[in-house]
Amino acid sequence: MFEYLKGTIEDVQPGYIVVDVNGVGYLVYTSNPYVYQVDSNEEVKVFIHQAVTDSSQLLYGFSSRELKSIFEKLLNVSGIGPKSALAIIAGNDPQSLLNAINTENVTYLTKFPGVGQKTAKQIILDLKGKLDDIAPSLFDDFTAESQPASDNKSDNQALEDALEALSELGYSARDIKKARKALEDIEVTTTEDYLRQGLSAVTKF
Repeated sequence: MFEYLKGTIEDVQPGYIVVDVNGVGYLVYTSNPYVYQVDSNEEVKVFIHQAVTDSSQLLYGFSSRELKSIFEKLLNVSGIGPKSALAIIAGNDPQSLLNAINTENVTYLTKFPGVGQKTAKQIILDLKGKLDDIAPSLFDDFTAESQPASDNKSDNQALEDALEALSELGYSARDIKKARKALEDIEVTTTEDYLRQGLSAVTKF
């Protein structure tokens, strides 16, 4: 099993990144690919969860060990698969997620794709009070990622890539339309900015 990959980012797509490790390209699914920048000269560490089934071997990547830990805890909840877990950790901000679990806010949790009321209640039952030890490092990690370098895309292309990333996370056409409306009139500089704002738009009340 992989703990992490250390290499360079060779490609960033709406649903995944490609990490080159000594000439081998690993396709890694991630909640927010635009945290990363294509740069063959900068080595990065991507923490990895490997999912093995009878028909596939997939890699899921995270910018910190804490995000990986939350992803794996979510996978242990009945009714949560990798795609829903990625959408949950990508959504809005970690403080809101932890607050929703600890205050039993079912309505907030059902904003995520693939999470109905039954699953939301199961998340609360299984994880309430069990993520608090992860929280301090997790918040530091999100703060460090909050100001990515410009990705040199036009505003229109950055917006479209962000909306496609929402689709990859499982959000519906209705949610994406809502996100587009919220994003068209704001000024941002990167695809990641659009994606963060879009996630906020589709998960707010």
